[in-house]
Amino acid sequence: MSTLHHKQLLFNKQIKISNDGGELANDAGTLLLAEFLHQLHFDQFLETNLRFKDGRKYCTFTMNDLFKQLLFQLLAGYSQDQSANTLAQAADFNLALKQAVASQPTLSRFINHVSATGLFSVKSVMISLAHLVLGQLNQHQLILDLDSTHADTFGNQEKSAYNGHYQTNGYHPLLAFDALSGCLLNAQLRPGNRYTSQGATKFLLRGLRAYDQSSLDVLVRGDSGFAAPGIYRACDKKQAKFVIRMKANRQLQSRAERLIQVGDHDFSETEVQWHVLQDYCPQSWPRPYRVIIRSTRPAGNLLFDHEFIVTNLEELSGPQVFALYQQRGSMEDLIKEVKRGFHFDKTDSSSFNANEFRMLVAGTAYNILQAMKNLVLPPELKHAQVETIRFKLLHLAAKVTHHAHQIWVHLSQTNVFDKLFWQTLFKIQNIKIYPL
Repeated sequence: MSTLHHKQLLFNKQIKISNDGGELANDAGTLLLAEFLHQLHFDQFLETNLRFKDGRKYCTFTMNDLFKQLLFQLLAGYSQDQSANTLAQAADFNLALKQAVASQPTLSRFINHVSATGLFSVKSVMISLAHLVLGQLNQHQLILDLDSTHADTFGNQEKSAYNGHYQTNGYHPLLAFDALSGCLLNAQLRPGNRYTSQGATKFLLRGLRAYDQSSLDVLVRGDSGFAAPGIYRACDKKQAKFVIRMKANRQLQSRAERLIQVGDHDFSETEVQWHVLQDYCPQSWPRPYRVIIRSTRPAGNLLFDHEFIVTNLEELSGPQVFALYQQRGSMEDLIKEVKRGFHFDKTDSSSFNANEFRMLVAGTAYNILQAMKNLVLPPELKHAQVETIRFKLLHLAAKVTHHAHQIWVHLSQTNVFDKLFWQTLFKIQNIKIYPL
């Protein structure tokens, strides 16, 4: 139980502050989360799809209960396991979870004993949430953006290694987002010394396999780290289009220089020339692909700088291909959101499996919020960061009372975002959502 404090304020001695106000809630907006997940039949879905090995003989909480609590804590912004000890006294969390809140030791034991089977099932839950959003939005196209990022480690975490690009120790996870909905389609933790494309082909194939029976047009985008023959083969095999940046090499540079059109040019102005290679096919490639070259001579320079993109898109011009690739920049914002907003890169555990589990739970929480953004939140919050949504909708003060076998949650009359709360609740309760 929390220690009761009483304090008199110095600027006005008539004001006294204490924390004995009764059954109050700081995060009453978590009830919106609970209502939304209820509409998704989330509990039934977890019961059917989560596969945790539970060797405990005597327990108060099921593994699914603990998993759901971790999701709620992350969605509300509580990334530390020890926050559970305080939240155990929070009326809103007990109501949202429909049971008591588990303690930090219970959560930590759960996280550190998740098996490979459990990891796989959590990943399937994360991906299913993304598929739900795509289905609800009736998307006809999927823009699958591949990237890798870095997760710092501190201590002797299993498989932590030095990464020369980031110049620090850590992990080097792979991620795949859908650029249209913002959903996280797949994620995989890797040792820190893995090169960007190492294991990326299998990672991509697993992601594309989920859309074998769909009518979606799939486009894969990636930076030069994913310019690998295996990626091209995977896209061909799954009938997906790709737009991938290439690193310059001696042969490409030489051919680009030979294609430069010489004439009377104003060297005080920037000049851009576009060229296409149709027959470029190194020995490692399965077949020739179009290579789009953008040659740029900055104002005042004599020489051109060359950029290269490889693609199997035949109908788009060079400028259109580059414009399509440059839209990939939005993925950096998605990575920042899942890391800063949901602590995707949190590596508190010593074992590799436990750290990957933390990552996947963060990804699942992120997809729940993306589902809410796309399906029930007003347009002005569709592209809002999670901190904004927490401030406006989740971190709400309320008083909880019990009367005639009913539980009343009394929100503050002076809530600035009161209208937004009721609009969101109305939309959640009236939306028609296909079950997971």
